[in-house]
Amino acid sequence: MKIAFLTPEYPHERIGHSGGIGTSIKHLAVALQKQGHEVSLLIYGQEEDVTFSDNGIAFYKIKNPKLKGLSWFLTRKKIQKLINRLHKAQKIDIVEAPDWTGIASFININCPLIIRENGSDTYFCHLDHRPVKAINRFHEKQALKSVDGIISVSQFTGELTNKLFNLSKPFTVIPNAVNIEDFEPTESLLEEKNQTILYFGTLIRKKGLLELPYVFNKVNEHYPEAKLILVGKDSPDIKTQTQSTWQLMQPLFTEAALKRVNYVGVVPYSKMRLHIEKATLCVFPTFAEALPVSWLEAMALKKPIVASNVGWAKEIVDDGEDGFLVHPEAHDRYANKINALLENATLRDAFSIAARKKIISKFSSEIVAKQSVEFYKKTIDANSFS
Repeated sequence: MKIAFLTPEYPHERIGHSGGIGTSIKHLAVALQKQGHEVSLLIYGQEEDVTFSDNGIAFYKIKNPKLKGLSWFLTRKKIQKLINRLHKAQKIDIVEAPDWTGIASFININCPLIIRENGSDTYFCHLDHRPVKAINRFHEKQALKSVDGIISVSQFTGELTNKLFNLSKPFTVIPNAVNIEDFEPTESLLEEKNQTILYFGTLIRKKGLLELPYVFNKVNEHYPEAKLILVGKDSPDIKTQTQSTWQLMQPLFTEAALKRVNYVGVVPYSKMRLHIEKATLCVFPTFAEALPVSWLEAMALKKPIVASNVGWAKEIVDDGEDGFLVHPEAHDRYANKINALLENATLRDAFSIAARKKIISKFSSEIVAKQSVEFYKKTIDANSFS
């Protein structure tokens, strides 16, 4: 098949910063290509219109037209024209887009267009108890109403999305995935006993970063030598209008705990796995996700995780078997689970083995790619496209 992904991001040196959407697409795209399918990436919001190829994947960078009040419309028409041109040239059979900000709305193309729900702005604002921009909600609902098929990365996300938009759209659950070969643990690094706690991802309120200082303060009381490493992009805080979440975090640490915190900042995606492997365990105290790739990557590298128990979490982690699930605001309990892993190597090893086994059996990109292709084919057949 010839599959195109419409996306605002992708982890590549010529594209720019990428978050969870781009990372999830990368794992899937690479797996699809290995299985003999042709993959194209249509990346909007770029600084220029450029086409290039890398490792057999075609990249189409799209510069959004700028015209006050009409940029959204002109951008969609530009994307529409590109897709139809590529389809006519027999380079695309089907297009997959994210639900984020409803980029698929008002795009009328000559091949199937499907949405993979990784969490819309409406979805995340609901989980984060914030108002959503009316324009985003409008486009997100319009896109979901008009597409040819919907994949949701978790049952929780699919059901909540329908509820928020007052829809009853059928969806198929196909989770995010990781490339097992790229995330093969390095045994020598696994042997390090360094009491390092790692968080990686965007520094933002919705991911629990303003809860993490309180948790680490309590860990620091029991393990004063433990280190907290933060890797990821800093972000403004919408609630307080502060330009840096990291600045908000620092006063929340005790003086002693703050001395054991290292904010690394953004690192290239290719360097991220080294930070994961050097960690003793990973923490994800988030309030708002769909099915986070970061959890899957940590588990694939045999890292015990202490994560949020909200919504989607039980679709990844079996609490007490391959990780711990705790509400981000339960600071004492969260810290106690971290302490339990720091002090018990046998427990860490048990979680590590079970976590990687879970990823291999359920979340490997090879399995998810096959599930996705089956969905693509059914969508094409059901909508009479050829």
